Amino acid sequence: MPTRLTLICHGATAATRSGAFPADEPLEERALARTAALQPMIRRADRAWTSPALRARQTAAALGLDAAAEPALRDVDAGRWAGRRLQEIQAEEPESVIAWLADPDAAPHDGETLSALLGRAGAWLDARAGDGGPGIAVTHAAVIRAVILHVLAAPASSFWRIDVAPLSLVELSHDGRRWAWRASSLPFAG
Repeated sequence: MPTRLTLICHGATAATRSGAFPADEPLEERALARTAALQPMIRRADRAWTSPALRARQTAAALGLDAAAEPALRDVDAGRWAGRRLQEIQAEEPESVIAWLADPDAAPHDGETLSALLGRAGAWLDARAGDGGPGIAVTHAAVIRAVILHVLAAPASSFWRIDVAPLSLVELSHDGRRWAWRASSLPFAG
């Protein structure tokens, strides 16, 4: 049986709106209400997972998902940059930001490298290939970008060219041989 996997990016937080590296913050009130309104449009799933982060767990709960926390779906560890705005960090340590954006093995923030995130996300996805049937995972924009790169076998340099908005989704399918990115005509349609 083919595997179908829908990845949903968590709802908006204060960090999302301010351009800050996330800490473990909750969803904004309006994001929580918007997420709950989408619940009737969620497809049936045999399995559901969520990042352990509060914002992802709140999104999964608001969507009515009985989702198991999955450590592999956690956001990229921003290290000492967590909770700080990118604009502020660029002003204080521009060389560190340039290195982080240019080198997937750089960790000037003392957190997780992009290479480590790509490996973690790809391994989790490949482990889902034989699940069969539909599944849903609520996670973070960085994890979704990493999964897309894995499916497309794209280079790490493409990571920064993918925008993933809060509450957006990516649909993937596995036919027993390979993963494919499936386009949707409407968000949460189906």
